[in-house]
Amino acid sequence: MEFKKVTYHIQIADMLRDMIMTGKLQEGDKINETELCNTMGISKTPLREALRVLSVEGLIRLVPHRGAFVTKPTFEEIAEMFDVMSLLESFCACSACQKMTSNDLSRLEKLHAKLEDHFERQDQEAYIRINNRYHALVQEIAGNRTLNQIVDGLRKKKLLYRFQSLNLPGRFEASIREHRDLLEAFRHRDHRKAESLMRQHLDNQAKALERLVEQSKEKI
Repeated sequence: MEFKKVTYHIQIADMLRDMIMTGKLQEGDKINETELCNTMGISKTPLREALRVLSVEGLIRLVPHRGAFVTKPTFEEIAEMFDVMSLLESFCACSACQKMTSNDLSRLEKLHAKLEDHFERQDQEAYIRINNRYHALVQEIAGNRTLNQIVDGLRKKKLLYRFQSLNLPGRFEASIREHRDLLEAFRHRDHRKAESLMRQHLDNQAKALERLVEQSKEKI
């Protein structure tokens, strides 16, 4: 993969975050810097900068003289994040609906069409990536930069469990239905409904996460 020099470490951090999300890097794994550098065709300097970024996010634990290890937020931390995200993203949806232009709606519709395509092909990884872009666009349309920065940081952590939760029976189907309803609210400029649907969407994700954790405990 070819990286842009200006954003080397950001792009590398994104790639590592994706590897954690999809399970290519598991909790407790030690980051093999030499192997990653050879695979990505990069030097250790931007990689270590990326690891520091992920360390701040709580996804990597840096141990002096031992290296970097993959870690993940606890269920309690994720549950708290969902509570906060539910409030913040519902506000974003309400605000975006009120400010939305025809061009904004067109951009959301194009992303939704991609969600439908990935759902049809049952491509969960691609669906999650577009879903993330969709929610980010809603934030952009809402136009609150401070809120955008806060939500972005929380979403990156939430994605770790969001990918896994789609494996729960019925959750993938429920997710696309929720997105269809939300798009209709945007089309009708119904900001109250958009706010309510977004909150319900996040609450349903939280419930799916709870079921996921309960199932993992049963296997122990």
